[in-house]
Amino acid sequence: MNPKNGAFELTPEEQEIENSAERTVSVVPEKRKRIEKILDNARKSRAISLRLSEQDLEMTKLRASREGVPYQTLISSIIHKYVTDQLVETDEIRKALGRGVGKGVE
Repeated sequence: MNPKNGAFELTPEEQEIENSAERTVSVVPEKRKRIEKILDNARKSRAISLRLSEQDLEMTKLRASREGVPYQTLISSIIHKYVTDQLVETDEIRKALGRGVGKGVE
């Protein structure tokens, strides 16, 4: 606490948070509506029935447990990444890295 004015001294991290809060910019109403619609669609989910082999289900539950998420969430995440082309095979990444892709050496 600063004895001169009774205010608390902020740590550098707290000061950065304070500064970034002051730099926030309001979103125009049209853009806000578009963003809210995108977020609403992203939040919507639908229950489905899915048949998996016992082994696949047990391995999925084990993997989800290691990652600290429910297995249904893990399955949903995998499907989302697959349909949005974000799911990549580690072998492909290793091959690309071995060729120097991503390092400016193509």
